[in-house]
Amino acid sequence: MQQIMEQAQKMQQQLMTAQQELAAAEVTGSAGGGLVTATVSGAGELKGLSIDPKAADPEDTETLADLVVAAVRDANRAAQELQAQKMGPLTGALGGGDLGGLSLPGM
Repeated sequence: MQQIMEQAQKMQQQLMTAQQELAAAEVTGSAGGGLVTATVSGAGELKGLSIDPKAADPEDTETLADLVVAAVRDANRAAQELQAQKMGPLTGALGGGDLGGLSLPGM
């Protein structure tokens, strides 16, 4: 029983460390050949948005909006890949990726 508790504590520490790493990590996504770039944390929080002035046509704000959405989606996809990379081995060890109803803070 003691060994199981030690393993559970170790796993909890590894999960907390991975979550902290994700919160500190930043990934980017872009659209329009780099006209719009979005930066998100590894946890998926939007941190920054860069728009090239060439993309800001006052006559065509719909295209700019589409580029922003696409860049944010691309960045979030990269964040999800990073989450899978960091958390996948840990959550897999807890039962094939199913946390049994447990939620991870910030996820």
